[in-house]
Amino acid sequence: MANSHSLVLDLKKEIEKWQTKPEIKQTGRILEIADGVAKISGLSSVMYNEMLRFPGDVYGLAFNLEEDAITAIILGDYLNLKEDDTVLPTGKILEVSVGEKMIGRVINPVGEPLDNKGKIETKTTSPLEKLAPQVVLREPVNTPLQTGIKAIDSMIPIGQGQRELIIGDRGTGKTAIAIDTILNQKDQNVLCIYVAVGQKMSKIAKIIAKLEESGAMNYTTVVVASASDPASLWYIAPFAGCALGEYFRDKGKDVLIIYDDLSKHAWAYRQLSLLARRPAGREAYPGDIFYLHSRLLERAAKLNKENGGGSLTALPIIETQAGDISAYIPTNVISITDGQIYLEADLFYSGIRPAVNVGLSVSRVGGAAQTKAMKKLAGTLRLDLAQYREIAAFAQFSTDLDETTKKQLLRGKVLTEILKQVQYEPLPVEQQVIILSSAVSGMLDDIKEEHIKEFEYDLYDYFKTIGKEILKEIKEKKELDDKLTEKIKTMITKFKETRPNYAQPATTAS
Repeated sequence: MANSHSLVLDLKKEIEKWQTKPEIKQTGRILEIADGVAKISGLSSVMYNEMLRFPGDVYGLAFNLEEDAITAIILGDYLNLKEDDTVLPTGKILEVSVGEKMIGRVINPVGEPLDNKGKIETKTTSPLEKLAPQVVLREPVNTPLQTGIKAIDSMIPIGQGQRELIIGDRGTGKTAIAIDTILNQKDQNVLCIYVAVGQKMSKIAKIIAKLEESGAMNYTTVVVASASDPASLWYIAPFAGCALGEYFRDKGKDVLIIYDDLSKHAWAYRQLSLLARRPAGREAYPGDIFYLHSRLLERAAKLNKENGGGSLTALPIIETQAGDISAYIPTNVISITDGQIYLEADLFYSGIRPAVNVGLSVSRVGGAAQTKAMKKLAGTLRLDLAQYREIAAFAQFSTDLDETTKKQLLRGKVLTEILKQVQYEPLPVEQQVIILSSAVSGMLDDIKEEHIKEFEYDLYDYFKTIGKEILKEIKEKKELDDKLTEKIKTMITKFKETRPNYAQPATTAS
């Protein structure tokens, strides 16, 4: 009895001590929902880009903050959501999982795996939207990022930390250049991120299969927002890839990121903006479409040594309509980036692949990052090709040409043939130097046009076996002095003696 009495007293004391703290928790209600965009009332203190939780563990993103309601885009399946459903704020800005475990995986823009290789165990997250590194944290672009493509590495070079646009019509080989660049980073200590925006799953599957076959998935992450995914995932995909790239860059690593492509990204943003009732501007795009891409691409940078010395190189892709590079989105992205590689449909269909139009393509900073050997060859190469294009246009109207013009036409044909390259076969820089130096110096002018490609492949094999030391010297020196140039010429002359059937009669060459 005494025990029960003391227990009651203890309970009374506990009740007296008890203090209730009122907790204010905002909840919202869906006013209307359609096409992946929801209007929500009751969330007056939500931040822009804050994650919102919908029923069924579906997440959304605060997109428009209005006076009496907010507009959110749904990141996932919105078909089961309905009017009057409860919406909860999370207090977190949209972020994605990042970490070493992401390398070699195929993920969606929210960081969930799509490759059936199990859950990705990573505790680190990074916000999708971040300020670009300030100028004082950056270093000039001074290290080459080799693509393995002769036409690009010689005349439109890319440096680590650069933003080089790949632009052209549908089906001109834009993705092929991007994938070749990834394949060429094998053993180069460069991590790669491929962001597929609005691509068909069949195309993405082929790309992943090629990367796996070549061993490139060991250093590559693929972020997928496929054609069947909602526009909201297309919109956040490039930012998710960029956040992952920044994580590695800030750890002092070199990263290459490919956005394939930003035209579809702009379409998705236009769709979401129009559904959210934002005012439309030119071509129905919202007024901040330029800012959308500039704040994404400005995050690519080469950091100075005090900040880790890492780099993030961006290769955005833009699809043009009927070769119109003066359209709204192409001009926007051209003005943001440090140069562009322009692929022309006419060149592609005439068999010149990669179909790079050297006249319209430019690299605004890559020359500073080029090796001295390649820089020496590039000037002559670009000049010879420009002269060839000019003369070829007039030569078709005339049969009576002088010797100098004939030689220039012949040299131009040889260079055009040499710059052709098979997809998925990127070349090391030392082999590029060998073949370009032989073409520029006129050592291939006496080779039959139909035998030039055969001659090229045989020449590589010859140098790999007999000229190993020369290849090693080019790789280490990265410079072409007179002594080394003479060694290359001697070796090519010896090789030509072993292939007399490739030479054309002297009368044709003149």
